[in-house]
Amino acid sequence: MTILGNVEKYATITPKVVKLYGPIGKQIKRSATISPEEKYPFKIVNVRAKSGKNINYKLEEIKGPKVVKYILTIENIKKEKGKYHDVIHLKTNNKIHPEIKIRVYGNIFGEKQEGKQ
Repeated sequence: MTILGNVEKYATITPKVVKLYGPIGKQIKRSATISPEEKYPFKIVNVRAKSGKNINYKLEEIKGPKVVKYILTIENIKKEKGKYHDVIHLKTNNKIHPEIKIRVYGNIFGEKQEGKQ
């Protein structure tokens, strides 16, 4: 059986995956932009991390002339070497797409030693 149809995008999310890679002790912060499509407006009504153990996050709403866009800023707070992953859940007031998930991957490594490449 074959089903044909158009899939319409309800939001533009850039990037869809946030990578927090860097050395211990350096501030590592990245942002993702969530822009609802004009045809499918929504508001983000709640933000939560699955774990939140290694990250801080902040959501900022920016009102444009026609639509609102959101900037999600995620910052590493892990103080030791290691990898982690988390998921940020953005709850919307859209019944068709009630939740947006942003995956977060962290890789904190030891500082580069002198004389070694």
